[in-house]
Amino acid sequence: MRTRLTLLGLLGVASLSACSAGSTAIVDADSTALTLATTTPATSLDFTTVGGAAIPAALMSNVYETLVRISPEGDIVPGLATSWEAEPTRYTFHLREASFSNGEAFTAHTAAWSINAVKTEWTNGISAQMDVVKQATAADDHTLIVELSRPSAGWLWSMGTAIGAMRTPTEAVGTGPFAVAGFSPGEYIALEARSDYWGTPAAEDITIRYFPDSLTAVNALRSGGVDAVWGVQNPELLDTLEDSIHTAVGTTNGEVLLSMNNQAAPFDDPRVRRAVAYGIDRQAANDILWQGRARDTGGAPVPPSDPWFSGQDYYPFDPARARTLMEDAGAVGTPLTLTVPSLPYAQTLSEFLYSQLTEIGFDVTLETAEFPAVWLSQVMGAKDYQMSLVAHVEPRDIPTIFGNPDYYIGYDSAQARTLLQQDNMSGAVDQIMADMPALTLMNMPNIVLYRDGLTGLQPNQITDAIELRGVR
Repeated sequence: MRTRLTLLGLLGVASLSACSAGSTAIVDADSTALTLATTTPATSLDFTTVGGAAIPAALMSNVYETLVRISPEGDIVPGLATSWEAEPTRYTFHLREASFSNGEAFTAHTAAWSINAVKTEWTNGISAQMDVVKQATAADDHTLIVELSRPSAGWLWSMGTAIGAMRTPTEAVGTGPFAVAGFSPGEYIALEARSDYWGTPAAEDITIRYFPDSLTAVNALRSGGVDAVWGVQNPELLDTLEDSIHTAVGTTNGEVLLSMNNQAAPFDDPRVRRAVAYGIDRQAANDILWQGRARDTGGAPVPPSDPWFSGQDYYPFDPARARTLMEDAGAVGTPLTLTVPSLPYAQTLSEFLYSQLTEIGFDVTLETAEFPAVWLSQVMGAKDYQMSLVAHVEPRDIPTIFGNPDYYIGYDSAQARTLLQQDNMSGAVDQIMADMPALTLMNMPNIVLYRDGLTGLQPNQITDAIELRGVR
């Protein structure tokens, strides 16, 4: 669902037998005990070069672990580091004894390499979150020193996400409770519970299977083909469930972003962008897509779980004001192509957006782009679009989306970049919303369905991981 990206390379199981530093090693496994269905497919195992949420969702906390973890409440807690001391520009981590799934020891040397490699080897856009790091060095096998170029209020939290994945330079494996036992791009990832895991082992082997839509996934749950469905995108299905199927609703970082190409007409004019923001009824969009279960963020790209969430309604629905802004900009009648990815929620919203945008004066054409390959290539790669729609689910990704003018939105604000560099997130959000480079339609809920007898599945997705170690 949420994407970030460079173009995707489709890696088959055979091509992964000899893994590079960015791929993920696969081990043999005889079978898996439980199956989790989702509609967000991973087309690669390499999150160092490939953006999007699908790969970290499957691998983080399960195959790869981090120095610190983010609790379901959003707090920073110990992970592979048992404790740490923080100075303004220096962190000292004390590491636990652990091993990678290939038997190599986890040490401060591999931790330092993992951090430094984000800066030197990663091409995924989220690597920018490591720019504040000057260097990481090992004081000894179990003491890691990380020096920052400036104080940062957000860096330690981000180390609990994909950029903090601890890996080994010799083979792409992690220290987590699972190893990858099989992978077919866009079809499944099989996770085998490690008997030699340093902590409490995972309860079951698990396969994540990818389905084209929620209806197909829910039908598989009904027939016994899967044990749970993660991220149901059709809430109307909840009214048809048998008593043996249970529902849990959690929170996410998923902002449904109506993006506008700020470096191309008509959205190089901020008046036109603000007209769009006033002209979209976000509550109606929430009712259509989630039966009102999503959270309105006031148009801002901030999930309610972030500390700088204000609840302010920056752009209340006001079609008359939107029309006036369109007239002032001379934009009434402007042709507009809305390029919609072939994702269920995006397709559901497309006709609604067509109607709303037409009412404020655009001559709208809807265009569907196959997701992920075509959409990623055309919209995020070539920036060949006027307006599009996708859910960005990476945690605390405002600097990635709005701090880089080369990103696909093309937002270029020196003021916003300065505020982001100062970790003044509230000020940065206010500046971004004043410029309105993109409109957040809603913050997505996470609807999880599971069968009788399944326990341990946590529906809140605060970071980029679907944590599976406790599922049984």
